[in-house]
Amino acid sequence: MAGLTIGGAAQPERRGNLWTEALERNPEHSKNYADRWRRIEASGQDVYGEARLIDAMAERGARILDAGCGTGRVGGWLAQRGHTVVGVDLDPYLIEVAQEDHPDADWQAVDLGQMDLRQPYGDRIRFDLVVMAGNVMTFVASDERRLVLERIADHMDPDSRFVCGFGAGRGYSFDEFFADADAAGLTLDLRLGTWDLKPAADDFLVAVFSRR
Repeated sequence: MAGLTIGGAAQPERRGNLWTEALERNPEHSKNYADRWRRIEASGQDVYGEARLIDAMAERGARILDAGCGTGRVGGWLAQRGHTVVGVDLDPYLIEVAQEDHPDADWQAVDLGQMDLRQPYGDRIRFDLVVMAGNVMTFVASDERRLVLERIADHMDPDSRFVCGFGAGRGYSFDEFFADADAAGLTLDLRLGTWDLKPAADDFLVAVFSRR
């Protein structure tokens, strides 16, 4: 993405949250998105590759955060396999769909940049695994990306892992993402090119982080 030039150096272009901007252009955007995924799942297509990887990484009954959960496709599959899943998304309509279609998990309408999940007695909830599938980071407003990653790190223990995947060419380079994650206190442990463990590639990223 092109940026401004200030003092001879190109500056990244600032942009807002792409999901909320899409909703402003088309109020039916969330419904259309949810209907599309329901049709895909009903057709029998395999849409659980991300979830299978997370399940393979997790101990049985793990605490898993589905960050930017959308309609609950990933977290719902994991909850059905006995994990304790909390899913968060800023879109209340998508959360309603997740609650209806995948009732085994806890779904909350929360902006990732403001996420502060607490136990009933007040302690912050920490997860064994955090998954962010579906290009979520590329929808986040440019000036909130690091904040989102900081909030994720806040909900991890030192032995927790954060797994994030998104495609290239979406206005957020992999190098920018790695720099933001490092600044948020996350250490890159493994870089892959697909959710089924193919080697690192230029067109897609699956990254596994731990918290420092």
